[in-house]
Amino acid sequence: MDLDFLIGWPGVYLAIALFIILCIFLGVRIVPQSEKHVVERFGRLRSVLGPGINFVVPFLDRIAHKVSVLERQLPNASQDAITADNVLVKVETSVFYRVTEPEKTVYRIRDVDGAIATTVAGIVRSEIGKLELDQVQSNRAQLIDRVREQVTAMVDDWGVEVTRAEILDVNLDEATRAAMLQQLNAERARRAQVTEAEGKKRSVELAADADLYAAEQAAKARRITADAEAYATGVIAGAIKENGLEAAQFQVALKQVEALQAVAVGQGKQTILVPANALEAFGDAFKMLKGRG
Repeated sequence: MDLDFLIGWPGVYLAIALFIILCIFLGVRIVPQSEKHVVERFGRLRSVLGPGINFVVPFLDRIAHKVSVLERQLPNASQDAITADNVLVKVETSVFYRVTEPEKTVYRIRDVDGAIATTVAGIVRSEIGKLELDQVQSNRAQLIDRVREQVTAMVDDWGVEVTRAEILDVNLDEATRAAMLQQLNAERARRAQVTEAEGKKRSVELAADADLYAAEQAAKARRITADAEAYATGVIAGAIKENGLEAAQFQVALKQVEALQAVAVGQGKQTILVPANALEAFGDAFKMLKGRG
């Protein structure tokens, strides 16, 4: 009886030790850096375990959900939208998000990927419907910002954060594409005509400026010549005033001599007809010079 008693007590101790080890094993939870664990007690939310070592109550608490907090990418989606000028476009979108509050993601939404995709599609259609086609093409960055802001506000109750929402492409149907190409070619032809007309206008302006400049230079030359002649006339008038008629006669005779000298200049042999009074002009000039001497 004493032997059975001694044998039974170590078995109890061993069972108690194994139970304590099991409780420690079940009560300690190590959560990876990329995950968060949702703990339930009797079917109700108890806590959310973060990365590292965590402790729970064995047999009462259980890990109901293991949620990854890594950034996720939804499959690229295409949806039709109509612009403000009634043009049908096909928009391709891409969305990146990550879970920030796992308890909301687990208990408030069943399919978070599908919900975000549907929300993005509706917001994209709404925003494109406010813009014309040209604005959609030219203001894509602003359109993406507005879509991201609205998506972020809509999914806040689901415990997720939209990190990126991109509009990858805006495609047109063939009829619209052909019409836009025709419009683009017409616009290019119009710009070419405007450029050509502006070039011709500029050429006419430059030619007019050149003519005006030439006229101004000619007027300046005539003014200088007139000033020189006026100065020479003034000198001659002063000489006449001082020396009387002899100065005028000397000037006339000198001009006649210069004219004969210009006639004599030439290449080769040539016949020169000299007026009868030419020798008299020479004589008069020498006489005046001799008289002055």
